[in-house]
Parts: sequence; structure tokens; C-alpha cells
Amino acid sequence: MANLEEGDLILCTVDRIVGTVVFVKIEDDGEGSIMTSEIAPGRIRNIRDYVVPKKKIVCKVLRVSGDRIDLSLRRVTQKEQKEVLESYKQEKSFISVVKSILGDKAESAILSIKNKTKLVDFLEEAKTNPEELEKIAGKEPAQKIISIIKTQKQKIFIIKRNFKLSTIKPDGIELIKKMLGDKEIEIKYISAGNYCIKSESTDPKKADNKIRETLDLIEKEAKKSGLDFSIKEK
Repeated sequence: MANLEEGDLILCTVDRIVGTVVFVKIEDDGEGSIMTSEIAPGRIRNIRDYVVPKKKIVCKVLRVSGDRIDLSLRRVTQKEQKEVLESYKQEKSFISVVKSILGDKAESAILSIKNKTKLVDFLEEAKTNPEELEKIAGKEPAQKIISIIKTQKQKIFIIKRNFKLSTIKPDGIELIKKMLGDKEIEIKYISAGNYCIKSESTDPKKADNKIRETLDLIEKEAKKSGLDFSIKEK
């Protein structure tokens, strides 16, 4: 549960519907709940038109308070839903590879990996740094796993956000150029005061986090320099 943060996108399985609350199972993080108002926009006559037990749905984390995880279904865009489902398919594909090589030892190996980090992240890292995988699976099996996943075509996720940055200062243009030019992420000029920031990764969450961190940094630098900064809402 400590791994979840506000704004995270997660894949859930609908467990039960109690009155106006939908309870879902979250892999490795227990249970979450969705209030009727967070199921879909507008008036809902029948919750089961949107969710039914055992159905997998993509939700956004609204807040985490102790053992309570509040989620939203209506705030997830179609693009976000597609990205999470693609990531889920990738993990299942990797699990299949591990099982085909390790057989009966696969479950314990997968659990050991997940206790450290996300399975997909771990195996992606193993492509260039196989030592940790070799410790868990053995050198020869690890090399076989890496060989197979290297041949699989990985989907690249592209995350974009638009923001505004402007000033009436005489040296404003130079300030903005300097501020945006030293960032290790692609930022493009769109029009007067309007910019687009883009991040690419095989993990949509990583790409989104990189954008968030960069925008937070730009906002802090903008305030310090007396520039006007705002993020364009979707």
C-alpha cells in the first residue's frame, strides 16, 4: 500500500458492490473503493451498467489514508486506460517467459522480484545488468530469460503535457531559454508562452513521473525568477 500515491493509475478487479460503493481488489495492495460519483460523469441509474464483479478496470488513486484507498474510474481517460492495459499485457508476457524457463521455481522467483520492484522494470534492467536476475534464477536460466525478452517488441509510451511560461521582464526570453534548455527531457515551443513537454518510456508511469518532476522543477524556478507558470489542464 505504501507503493501507491495520489494520481497513480492501477489495474483493479471488481470484487463486490455494496449499496453505492464498489470494492475492488488491487494486486499486491489489498482493497480499494469507488464511490458512485467516481464511477462515471452524470447521473448513474444502475452501477452494474459500468462495473460487474470479476471485471478488470483501470482506476486512478484519489487518496491513500491508512488502510483506505479511494479510487476513481471516471477520471481515467481512454488513452490512460489503454496504456495501463498494455503494461499489464507486457507483464503477463514476461511472467510467461519466466515460467517457461524456471518451471516450478518460477513462482518464488517472481515473488522475490516483486518484493524488490515491478517485474517489468526489473527484467528491463536485467537486459543490461543481469547480475540481480542471475542471483535469483541462476546464470544460465537468467541468460535464457534475457535472450527471449530481448527479442520481444516493446511498446513505447509517449506522454505529453502542455504548459505556459511567460513574463514581461526585458530579459524574459533569455530567462526562459536558460530555464528550459538545461532540462533532460524534450520541451518544444508551441506559440507565445505555450510549450509542450514530452517523455517516452516502455513504462507509462515512469514517463509520467519524469514529466511531473520536471514540471515541478520548472514551477519552482519560475517562481524564483518571477515568471508566470501554469499547467494546461487536459
